[in-house]
Amino acid sequence: MHRIIGRKIELTENTPEHLDDLYFWRFEEKGQEAKKWNGPYIPEKRMTKEEHRAFWINEEEISTGVPASLVIKAEGSVIGYVGAYWVDKNTNWLEIGIVIYDKEYWNGGYGTEAYKLWIDFLFSSTDLHRLGMSTWSGNDRMMKVAERLGMSVEARIRKARMVEGKYFDSIKMGMLREEWEKTKTCQ
Repeated sequence: MHRIIGRKIELTENTPEHLDDLYFWRFEEKGQEAKKWNGPYIPEKRMTKEEHRAFWINEEEISTGVPASLVIKAEGSVIGYVGAYWVDKNTNWLEIGIVIYDKEYWNGGYGTEAYKLWIDFLFSSTDLHRLGMSTWSGNDRMMKVAERLGMSVEARIRKARMVEGKYFDSIKMGMLREEWEKTKTCQ
């Protein structure tokens, strides 16, 4: 079982209890603040607890022994998750993401630490050539986290996302293995 310990957070594989916590944050929590930032332009289909559990349990690995997602825990509680999916296996290109559902853990470096640990884990555990991420121009915090960790803006697709009736740009950011390796030697 993968367990990555940081200073503030822990990344760990899903358990049935974690899945119940994630279900709460995704579908039952009243405020739903995270949904205002995490892809608010993509409608999320409501799932039953059983469908949600089956979705996560049947999730394919990125490669042998490398999970496609890990739960983020802080102070013993599930606060979100990091995930990845293949854009192109032929060129070793993954797209990655992060969601911190519990807003009590926003703006404290938790997301930055989780994303950095996830990036390091994926590059260290695989032969990846590149990692990318997508967001929208209204999500300044996500773009700052990605930039702080060494990602560069690679594309801006103008007015491609609609949030609350207003158009925003789609932002694509990425990092190559050699760029990640440089950040490791500078630490």
